[in-house]
Amino acid sequence: MSGAAASSQAGQGWTREELDAMSPEELFQTYKETGDQDLKWPLVMRYIGLVKTIALQVRGVYSSFAQVDDIVNEGLITLAGAVDKFDPNKGIKFETYVSKRIRGAVIDLARRQDWVPRSVRRKARDIDQASAELFAELGRYPTDEEMARRLGLSQDQYQEDLANSSMCNVLSLDALFEDREQNGGAELPDGSFDSRPEDSMLRQEMLDTLTKAIGSLRENEQTVISLYYHKNLSMKEIAQVMEVSEPRISQLHSRAIQKLKLYMNQYMTGGK
Repeated sequence: MSGAAASSQAGQGWTREELDAMSPEELFQTYKETGDQDLKWPLVMRYIGLVKTIALQVRGVYSSFAQVDDIVNEGLITLAGAVDKFDPNKGIKFETYVSKRIRGAVIDLARRQDWVPRSVRRKARDIDQASAELFAELGRYPTDEEMARRLGLSQDQYQEDLANSSMCNVLSLDALFEDREQNGGAELPDGSFDSRPEDSMLRQEMLDTLTKAIGSLRENEQTVISLYYHKNLSMKEIAQVMEVSEPRISQLHSRAIQKLKLYMNQYMTGGK
């Protein structure tokens, strides 16, 4: 549908057949050209599947999360706002643009509702501190045995605590990037509005560093990270793909994020 035709329809209502015949890209373009609010929610609803996928994926990291409906509602609010801010002429897919924002909104919801029990947060902090200390002392990632010994735990208890701290690690990795911005670091561009050369360079440097960090992980840890963040599979689905238990996937995920945090924190602080 041309811009002229779209303009002529603006404010006059749309039939279901007309809306269904338009691709998401056409809906975006027409909405941007006309500002017709009758197009906004049909456009938002085209991506409700993406919201549900992220909601189920994030909820699957920790068993005591809020209801999926609460997460979906939060995601839809974020999605509606993203529709107004997104520029389809910037050469980036809307799915890429909005996924980061939906995940961020879910993490904010997790913090507000305090989904993670206090005892789990405490154990996660202990694991964080022990891993950072051993990383500084050894100049490498500590082994599970070294971590358990530093924490004064049995191997089985350490593995259980590691699995339970999976969501804490997701939240704290996200906070690592937020802290850089809030404490005077350059804002990390998301690739959608790189208007300045320094933004593009910063983003590329960050991506290169993160790629190296992921490359330093064990093969099974890399697989979990890829399936969870790139393929958007849930922990249960990843367990089925890798033919191991869900607790084992949570352990691998938590350990991988722990290592990435150490690596990226070293990069962000200049190796201090």
